[in-house]
Amino acid sequence: MTGRLYYDEPHLTRFSARVVEQLEWDGQPAVVLDRTAFYPTGGGQPHDTGSLDGVQVQEVVERAEDGAVVHILTAPLEAEQVEAEVDWQRRFDLMQQHTGQHILSAASVAHLGANTVGFHLADDYATIDLDQAPLTAAALAEVEALANDVVFEDRPVVARFVPDEEVPSLALRKPLAHEGPVRIVEIPGFDTSACGGTHVGSTGAVGLIKITRSERRGDETRVEFLCGRRALYDYQAKNTLLMDLAREYTVAHWQVGEMVHRLADELKEVRRALRVTRDALLDAQASALWHEAVLMEPARVVRAHLPEGSPEDLKHLAQRLVSRPGTVALLAAGGTGEEKGYFVFARSDDLRFHMGNLLRQACEVVGGGGGGRPEFAQGGGPAGAPVAEGLDVAFQALVESIS
Repeated sequence: MTGRLYYDEPHLTRFSARVVEQLEWDGQPAVVLDRTAFYPTGGGQPHDTGSLDGVQVQEVVERAEDGAVVHILTAPLEAEQVEAEVDWQRRFDLMQQHTGQHILSAASVAHLGANTVGFHLADDYATIDLDQAPLTAAALAEVEALANDVVFEDRPVVARFVPDEEVPSLALRKPLAHEGPVRIVEIPGFDTSACGGTHVGSTGAVGLIKITRSERRGDETRVEFLCGRRALYDYQAKNTLLMDLAREYTVAHWQVGEMVHRLADELKEVRRALRVTRDALLDAQASALWHEAVLMEPARVVRAHLPEGSPEDLKHLAQRLVSRPGTVALLAAGGTGEEKGYFVFARSDDLRFHMGNLLRQACEVVGGGGGGRPEFAQGGGPAGAPVAEGLDVAFQALVESIS
């Protein structure tokens, strides 16, 4: 097995090692070293990255059959003795998030009696799943406050292996799921957990712990959080957004929320007025089209190509037209330049013409498709479709049907 330097020296970033095996891993060159400070993916924590003699280490995994740590590389490595360097910025970030998770999970137990049943640590966020739901924003704010109190107290974080006989005496936050050598990570007087990950030396190094969102998932609550630099970057981005909005709308930053609500109310009123105006316009347009319709007993046939119309406009116009007895509406829009072509065919309930059949003939002309009921059908064709020709074909088919 590979000697794991990160257990005792999580701050170690440079070391020498001997290559004991050359191999391929999923088609990529890889090596096993006699000892390593590179943490392999496991326990919810992502792997380290870095370099071996300048060759990039892009992934680190633990081989299941023998526990060897496999370093997957971007290029083959020739040397038998290598100088290794772990990417410290990534390592420290993961240490901050992982220790922060221990603190947040312990605070959830202390304040809510909620146990962590899931943990995920990604490159840009981290989550824990708590076995209670729903959890209010106020309750999570108190958990967050307790967690940050522990950070500000700068308590030591102690990681060590314990002999089997000592395990029963440990007040572990979560029962052990396996037997054998146990490594615990302890924040004295606050939390004791079995864990094989890398951690900071004291809680102060975690930096700010910030819960950013929560989501109920059945009987559980997923809590997303950020620690240390991640929390700082998140604050910087949100503060920049807030201050930019305040400058743009000439308000104080604490007035931005009130301003947004006021603008939302104004937008609702504008939309309401726009709907009223639009409905009046459609009513007028429908009336004009109806009075210009062709009289073909027993129907009054409205045939219109409205190049600037939308499918919704056609639908609303057709509904207004066929609300009058004895009316057929054959409407089309688009089909010019890059605009797609649309058809809406409808009839009033007192007529018996089949709009779906007429639509099918129009769509054959434009190379499109659609469907609907005998009294209402809609469809269309691609950009530049000859909708005027399709409309003519449908109209002639209706004339023949009436004849």
